[in-house]
Amino acid sequence: MTARGVAIVGGASVKWGVRPSTWSELAQEVGAALFRALPELRSEDVDSLFVGAAEPERFAFQSHVAPLAAEQMGLRPTRILQRTELACASGQSAIRSAYAAIAAGLSDLAVAVGVEKMNLPSMAEANSAMGCVMDRPWDGPHGATAPPFFAMVAQRHMLEHGTTEEQLAAVSEKNHRFANTNPNAQFYEKTFPREKLLRLPVIAPPLRLGDCSSMTDGAAAVVLASEENARRYSATPAWIRGTGQYSDFHNLANAGSLTEWVGLKHAAREAFGRAGIGPKDLDLAEVHDCFTISEIIEYESLGLCPEGAGGAFVADGRADVGGDLVVNPRGGLLGCGHPLGATGIGQALEVFQQFSRTVPAARQAPDPEWALVHNLSGSANVHSVMIYGAGGPR
Repeated sequence: MTARGVAIVGGASVKWGVRPSTWSELAQEVGAALFRALPELRSEDVDSLFVGAAEPERFAFQSHVAPLAAEQMGLRPTRILQRTELACASGQSAIRSAYAAIAAGLSDLAVAVGVEKMNLPSMAEANSAMGCVMDRPWDGPHGATAPPFFAMVAQRHMLEHGTTEEQLAAVSEKNHRFANTNPNAQFYEKTFPREKLLRLPVIAPPLRLGDCSSMTDGAAAVVLASEENARRYSATPAWIRGTGQYSDFHNLANAGSLTEWVGLKHAAREAFGRAGIGPKDLDLAEVHDCFTISEIIEYESLGLCPEGAGGAFVADGRADVGGDLVVNPRGGLLGCGHPLGATGIGQALEVFQQFSRTVPAARQAPDPEWALVHNLSGSANVHSVMIYGAGGPR
């Protein structure tokens, strides 16, 4: 059996940030936004729903969220209804599952939605929930939650390659500047020049407040269609041309090098191989900048620059408009916020809008034909990569 071509044909996002809305209300809000964005979409034509949600049990005290999301969005899936959970990659996991279902003929038109409600009255409780992403019985008691772990990564990268705090700040400055073009971003109206970023409080040395993504409430959704149906909904579909995923450890005792992300190299190699392109063919990339050091190492592991050169790559403007490619043009996790289950969906939506040329000129990649989306999970131990092409299915 030959797999069918699959494309993203539209989508929508709500405003991300600290929201008074409940989990259910965020799902309802993004459903309404989706149908406004695609007026030709009929609820009865959507046969499948894939819901990316990382920790609704702890953040919203609600499990079994797939049928809840379907009800709130006005959908009645007749083929596939499921939730995908892969921590920070839960949203991309929903898209990957929808893609696989449509390619295999199990679905014709699917919605992938990501919803996360992370801000609780007690920040201690919210941080305790985040600690569940790691190997809680071992890494948790040793304090290896996300900020300390990525601080260790940054310290090691500085030791091995001479990376500087100024280069870290260059990532944050770029992504917050892009977020100023994105009304749905958490930090849409806040400016962070490099000088200000270098004066912000230290969270876990050397990482400062501006080096860390935020606790965020948000939701985003995209529609995926088979090649027979794609042009019915969009003249500029974003075709899924390659995908890869790799996991090489969970407990930090088995992590190996902190600065050589082997899992990302493997996942990227598979995705590029399936797409039939290489890193130099990319016009834009949405990568997982949960911390500034993450984006720097991702440049290296994706093959955009040599090992150890990620800091110079961003400082020299090579990841910006006018550079080698545009990285995180919607604002990244740093500028948009990071509602775990929604992040991967928001990234894919940006790719579709870039291909459609519907984003502001300040962040538009020139004539984009190829795009990559990357998410990491946990302690950078799981990596998921998808490659999109504007030229149609193969």
